Amino acid sequence: MSFNDVIKNSVLEGFASTDITPAALAVVLGITTLLGVYLYVVYRLASRNAFYSRDFNKALALMPVITAAIVLAMQSSIVISLGMVGALSIVRFRNAVKDPMDLVFLFWSISIGIVCGARLYSIAIIASLVVTVLVFLLDLVPAGKAPFLLVVNGSDPNVEHALEPVLHRFAKSCRVKSRNLTAQGVDLIVELRTSKEDQLVQACAAVPGVESVSLLAHDGETRF
Repeated sequence: MSFNDVIKNSVLEGFASTDITPAALAVVLGITTLLGVYLYVVYRLASRNAFYSRDFNKALALMPVITAAIVLAMQSSIVISLGMVGALSIVRFRNAVKDPMDLVFLFWSISIGIVCGARLYSIAIIASLVVTVLVFLLDLVPAGKAPFLLVVNGSDPNVEHALEPVLHRFAKSCRVKSRNLTAQGVDLIVELRTSKEDQLVQACAAVPGVESVSLLAHDGETRF
């Protein structure tokens, strides 16, 4: 017997092919489906209404079932497992993930399918509960208030110097982000933090040479 035959026999002996009965298949897919529906509900509750994607949520619920079926097929035969690995290695998915939390739910969905396909149901259930608690618990952690953007249009090029006392009086911190000087005057964009929005806008509008004032709030969560 050659060395190659010894290696081949050891690999084949180490791989225990299993025959999946219809009852076992029903149990695996049934538990996976329940966890997929649970993930569907959690994503619906955790995602913001303005950014909720129903198609993406349905994909999250269906992906564990498909992944579990692939894992079960790979357990049945070494030939199928090697062919499946080769087939999946050439598949590329180019769907851009716009929110980091969508990526978390995507890996969560795939993990449910893999773990349930390996018939480790307790790990899938406990891990899902732990992740659910962390998702809603971390969402309760208060985040710092995002700065405002103050847009000032003035007819006087020296209006910036007149605005400095007003900004220091009503804003905790301010920084000029943009200066645009034209023949008609100057346009300023100032980033600042304040808790007196109305008073700040009124005080800036009362400065001589100021034609219009706009105060914009942004929290960095908007996505298109």
